[in-house]
Amino acid sequence: MGETEKKIETRKTRCLSKMKIFLLALTCAFVSKVLSGAYTNSMLTQIERQFNLPTSLVGFINGSFEIGNLVLIIFVSYFGTKLHRPVIIGVGCVVMGLGCFLQALPHFLMNRYEYESTVSISGNLSSNNFLCMENGTQIIRPTQDPSECVKEVKSLMWVCVLIGNTIRGMGETPIMPLGISYIEDFAKSENSPLYIGVIKTGAIIGLLVGLLLGSFCANIYVDTGFVNTDELTITPSDTRWVGAWWFGFLICAGVNVLTAVPFFFLPKTLPKEGLEDDADITKNDKEEKQREEAKKEKDGLTKDFLPFMKSLSCNSIYMLFIILSVVQVNAFASSFSFLPKYLEQQYGKSASDAVFLVGIYNIPPICVGYIVGGLIMKKFKITVKQAAHIGFWLSLSHYLLHFLCFLMICDNSSVAGITISYEGIQQGVYTGNNILADCNTACSCPTKTWDPVCGDNGLSYMSACLAGCKTSVGTGINMVFHNCSCIQAAGHSSAVLGLCGKGHDCSMMLQYFLILMSVNSFIYSLAAIPGFMVLLRCIKPEEKSLGVGLHAFCMRILGKTVIFPNITLDQYIYLGLPAALRGSSFIPALVILILLRKHHLPGENASSETEFAETKVTGKENECKDIHQNSKLLNDGELKIKL
Repeated sequence: MGETEKKIETRKTRCLSKMKIFLLALTCAFVSKVLSGAYTNSMLTQIERQFNLPTSLVGFINGSFEIGNLVLIIFVSYFGTKLHRPVIIGVGCVVMGLGCFLQALPHFLMNRYEYESTVSISGNLSSNNFLCMENGTQIIRPTQDPSECVKEVKSLMWVCVLIGNTIRGMGETPIMPLGISYIEDFAKSENSPLYIGVIKTGAIIGLLVGLLLGSFCANIYVDTGFVNTDELTITPSDTRWVGAWWFGFLICAGVNVLTAVPFFFLPKTLPKEGLEDDADITKNDKEEKQREEAKKEKDGLTKDFLPFMKSLSCNSIYMLFIILSVVQVNAFASSFSFLPKYLEQQYGKSASDAVFLVGIYNIPPICVGYIVGGLIMKKFKITVKQAAHIGFWLSLSHYLLHFLCFLMICDNSSVAGITISYEGIQQGVYTGNNILADCNTACSCPTKTWDPVCGDNGLSYMSACLAGCKTSVGTGINMVFHNCSCIQAAGHSSAVLGLCGKGHDCSMMLQYFLILMSVNSFIYSLAAIPGFMVLLRCIKPEEKSLGVGLHAFCMRILGKTVIFPNITLDQYIYLGLPAALRGSSFIPALVILILLRKHHLPGENASSETEFAETKVTGKENECKDIHQNSKLLNDGELKIKL
């Protein structure tokens, strides 16, 4: 009885100390890497303002992560499988932490941030040159020549941010290909989809935490702790505001280094999950792996690189899956990247509210979808061909539901002189000549300044001056403008900062849009795990790591390249462009389904590995029983002969 209990405890210890610990460590690594990436993307605006960078340099900084990743991903995916994969992943996490630290370093090496302001710190009122001055004169500077409108970079320390982001991309390289291949090699085939679902859920959690951290740091002034924030004359909603972008990078650096620790204590190889307790099989597996490693060392590390690449390029299902993935990633990235801006412009939400709504309505359904997809694959032991059909029909359902978004569109904001006349008559888009009216012609207002206010009559105006406002009360976001000659309301002629709301009908449309977005996110993630299993099982086991790395390489270099042509998102362009891309992705998907009927996939035998081993054990037991019975019969025969 004592031996039985000891065996049970040994099994539990082995279960907790091997595959499950690696799964937990890898999930934390995915959380940290996506956290760092999401935070970096959310801080690009703050970095742009800090260094006064042009858009081209901001795009170059953002793309430097992909550059660092692309430099190493193919080589790490190939050579990593021949080395100690957990240790390489741990080193990658440390390198990511170093990259995040370098991104934060410029804050401590450069001067404090200074912004232009018409309001003095001593509290004196600013000159009211933004109001209507009928009896005065304003100096309106002529429009500058476009060649003169070039930003002057304040400091070259942005190069440190660029280098740090590149190093972070290099460190992120081994996590996905080596981690996924490690799980595929040593986990039960029926457990693998569930484990991958857990890992992808970790990535989504990292995305949510990164967005929330970015929102938190953006509301803290960049030089908090170095200046008196009570004397600031700007708020986070001001375009001159710079948040504490450096603070989040320090947090990301610490998280990345901490997630690296467990990987340095994990073994290079594990016994196949479920076979840890069979000493004979474990011994045979170790001997076989030792022979394979000796053969690899003898043949050299690079001898089979080109044959593997040739084999993958000749794998029609694998290549079609890459094409399908590139198209869908472009569609998804185009839609998701501009979703907060779309909520701002279409439904009138603030930037912080838009980011919050995107996180709350998208990320929980995606997490649930990944887990449910993995559980379904494990529970019903879905084959590769069945997984391909499940992924196809779920993706098609997601695609068709997307067209309902065209019914959930609000009217444009009513801005006097642009989308509506000063009398409140809807007359389409106006030209510059219609911005001025009889009520503000004598105000000498600049017509190219966008500083919107909302009048008591429910109309928005480009600025307080163009609304004819002559006086103001309060400061900052609490400022109220009075005596506005263009605002015709019963007994009132005042305005407040910001655009007017879009009304109850638009709020209801927003609710419908968010609910549909949640349903679509769940369906999208539910189809992701079966689709990813098709990718893993359509390639040979020895090519798995390189195949995953090559797939990621194509996603990096060919995916996420679609950019909307205009900062002001037209709702039909925003909804129609991803729909067109997604529609074209069903062509390779249908071809894959046809090919799966005729082809025998290399990974189809993977599901029977455990059964084969169990059969092998049963065969050994039966063999032992036969030998015992034969020896018993032989002894009986000898006894009869003697008698």
